[in-house]
Amino acid sequence: MKDREAKVSRWEGEDLPTKAELETRLIAEELNGTFWSNGPGDRYSTHSHEFDKVIYVVEGEISFVLPETGGIITLHGGDRLDLPAHTPHAAIVGSEGVLCLEAHI
Repeated sequence: MKDREAKVSRWEGEDLPTKAELETRLIAEELNGTFWSNGPGDRYSTHSHEFDKVIYVVEGEISFVLPETGGIITLHGGDRLDLPAHTPHAAIVGSEGVLCLEAHI
């Protein structure tokens, strides 16, 4: 990722994108994604990864907590998060659960 800060791209369409539409977007960037989901209120403790990540929320809600900046990024259907490698983050799933599409760069 060119800049080394987390970047959010909000979905601006009237209708939420389908799983296939989000997969097509990743493929256009030559990325392969994997779907994963979590139930309401699930949490991930603070951690980081050795790789850059792209995360699309297909449905539901998830909040990413960035302890180094004190920021909280809440994503809803269609939203995208570009998360640079080595960025400490935690996550909290919303009350409806979440389905995400994730690719590693």
